[in-house]
Amino acid sequence: MNKNYYTIKEPGYFSNVRMDIISLLPVDPKQKILEIGAGSGNTLVYIKEKKIAAEVMGVELLHIPGSNQQNAAIDNFQIADIENEHISAPKEFFDVIICADVLEHLADPWTMVDKMAGHLKSKGLMVVSMPNIREIKTIFKILFKGDFKYDPSGGILDKTHLRFFCKKNIRQLLTTDKLLPVYCTPNFMLKIVTDGRKRRIINLLSFGLFENLLTVQYVFIAQKK
Repeated sequence: MNKNYYTIKEPGYFSNVRMDIISLLPVDPKQKILEIGAGSGNTLVYIKEKKIAAEVMGVELLHIPGSNQQNAAIDNFQIADIENEHISAPKEFFDVIICADVLEHLADPWTMVDKMAGHLKSKGLMVVSMPNIREIKTIFKILFKGDFKYDPSGGILDKTHLRFFCKKNIRQLLTTDKLLPVYCTPNFMLKIVTDGRKRRIINLLSFGLFENLLTVQYVFIAQKK
């Protein structure tokens, strides 16, 4: 993994508060939450300040100067390459682990899912969002323009993406001897995603037949067995 590709990202790439993910979290102010790929830490600060969790931890590949990574609201923040370093937390410790647009950046997301599941309590949840390479604009570009050009700024063909998935493959990734997917939705179907309104209307008018082509990103929840 070349860290230099991340240093040219726009600041917003690391600082968005993931309200879509937050909207799916259990209502339990006593829970402990780990976010892998926590960026600037803004999502964790929001979670803690809104008393959605009693304890939060973040892990991020890079130190981001001037960010919330060292905010006092975050109980533990670790700078680490999660494929090559251990998480500084006990096994079976967290109620929820968030992997929001992280797994596609890894060389071996299958091993990482298994590794992270070890830090979940029994019946704990892994909340995962991942891009869908079957999205219509991406497919059109590849099939009809013959262009698989990577974009350094982000998107489905982000230059830092190492793995690509469709809906069924994400489900397979999260179906292990430790985990079972219990929820799935296209990101645009979440009402809190305001820019998804147009796609929600198209999906409704087409009776959901083209959901896979309309979906830029899927959100899954898998539960530990």
